[in-house]
Amino acid sequence: MSGSRRKAFLVSAVLVGGTMLMTACQDSDAATDPGAAQGSSSATPTSSAVTPSGSTAGSNQGTGKGSEATGKGTADGVGSGSGSDTANGEREPVGQSCGANDISWSTRSESQAGGYILIIAKAKSGITCYLPAALPTVAFGSDGTEAGPAEQTAGKQIKLSGSTTAYAGVNPKTTNGNGGKELDSIIVAIGDDDPNPVSLPVGTITVDHPIVTNWHTAPKDAVPFS
Repeated sequence: MSGSRRKAFLVSAVLVGGTMLMTACQDSDAATDPGAAQGSSSATPTSSAVTPSGSTAGSNQGTGKGSEATGKGTADGVGSGSGSDTANGEREPVGQSCGANDISWSTRSESQAGGYILIIAKAKSGITCYLPAALPTVAFGSDGTEAGPAEQTAGKQIKLSGSTTAYAGVNPKTTNGNGGKELDSIIVAIGDDDPNPVSLPVGTITVDHPIVTNWHTAPKDAVPFS
């Protein structure tokens, strides 16, 4: 091969080799370039995050949480403070307890069971009140001697209104012999906390270990057997 032809061949070989080298470098750069890879991969999630309704997944999650919060608030609020004592949702008014000054009082002497005092109680005109299921408070004399229970069980609450009458029987002396103190009145209250006890005349009586019954609606049930 002549010198000129060999020189031309070498030049062609160099040019072809250079072109192949440049192509290989470009392919290698494209494969290793992180920016190009990230840019190519980020485009696909952006389009796939769109839902058929046009809202993104993040938007749907926010709406769902908001709905749950609203539902909980509504469920907690319904019925709060709306409890009632009656089927129609209205509360029954609490009955007024009787005080001694709500009642018209009277007494009478009875001979049964060795003699006792019958206390008679009626509500004053226009008043409705309740006698508790407890002994009336009955005291005697300046020392405030109180009558003990004549019955072993508690009585029942009594509603006083109109002509309804309640009765309690007092035996002022349950002991034998001549002991005791002579008195002519008794003090009656509706429980120990009644601020307005009344003094009722009973004639002359001898008081020694007195007892009293519960309130009853029939006088025959108010006999204080000792």
